[in-house]
Amino acid sequence: MGLLVEIDQRLREFIQAQHVFFVATAPSGPGGHVNVSPKGIEALRVLGPREVAYADYPGSGVETIAHLRENGRIVIMLCAFVGSPRVVRLHGRGVALEPQDAGFEELRFQLGPEAIPTRSIIRVEVERVSDSCGFGVPLYEFQEQRTQLPRWAEKKGAEGILEYERRKNARSIDGLTGLRWVEREAREP
Repeated sequence: MGLLVEIDQRLREFIQAQHVFFVATAPSGPGGHVNVSPKGIEALRVLGPREVAYADYPGSGVETIAHLRENGRIVIMLCAFVGSPRVVRLHGRGVALEPQDAGFEELRFQLGPEAIPTRSIIRVEVERVSDSCGFGVPLYEFQEQRTQLPRWAEKKGAEGILEYERRKNARSIDGLTGLRWVEREAREP
């Protein structure tokens, strides 16, 4: 345990076995809000020894995307809720790829269930890996993934989701640019 330079096979297996992970980002400077988001739906994938990505599904906030656009800083944390105690943090620089961006479709094919529309893919170049004991993390038993998001997405339909993103994902809570396509669409006459 300690600091690692890259994601080896043992660490890859641990990451892929987790049902939930947490993402933290923050805007630049002394102001603004730090954001921590729980993620599930088993959307995180190890792409290489120093690269991970996850499917970012529609949601009411756009903090991670906005913070990455501003400064690129991100940390992904995974905890062992069963078995041996362990906490892994992947510190790095991330980018948010939107559906119109090069490389989006290729990555989308590798990430998460296709039944849920993906608003972006968060791709992270890992600069630092910390692996610690996690003795204080309680044991929990995984039951199943929730079904509300896929059902919500199906009910909304493609156009309904785009409208939702127009209303909810143009700006972060600190006023930073969220989804580029929403901002670009708003500027068009």
